[in-house]
Amino acid sequence: MTQSPPRDERDFYERIYTLVEQVPWGKVATYGDIATLLGEEGCDARVVGHALGALGARSATVPWQRIINRTGGISLDGHRQRELLEAEGVAFDEKGHAKMDAHHWSGPSEEWARAHGFKTLPRPVEKPSSAQLSLF
Repeated sequence: MTQSPPRDERDFYERIYTLVEQVPWGKVATYGDIATLLGEEGCDARVVGHALGALGARSATVPWQRIINRTGGISLDGHRQRELLEAEGVAFDEKGHAKMDAHHWSGPSEEWARAHGFKTLPRPVEKPSSAQLSLF
């Protein structure tokens, strides 16, 4: 029989679930993204994975399938996860990884994050176009 986590751990997991619930349909985030957004000391991708593994009946309401690894790979129970993501329009490459360039969630708005006590994800650095590199 699985024990319930201590009260403070359940609250911590609830904060993780709140973030996961923000990932929109057709988008994915990484375990590390969720840990970064949480901004709590001691929270890393593994902790987020443990929290999602403890969902139980909540898996019907928390979109756990939208959380994948940093390379776009899916969980050990990948068949069901991939089916759910494909039903949302998430495309996969020939290696079975979600196409991160098309489906990676950039995180909640700064206003939402601030209002709920979360961080935001660092914005990607834009690569200069070849026209910007020309000196003449």
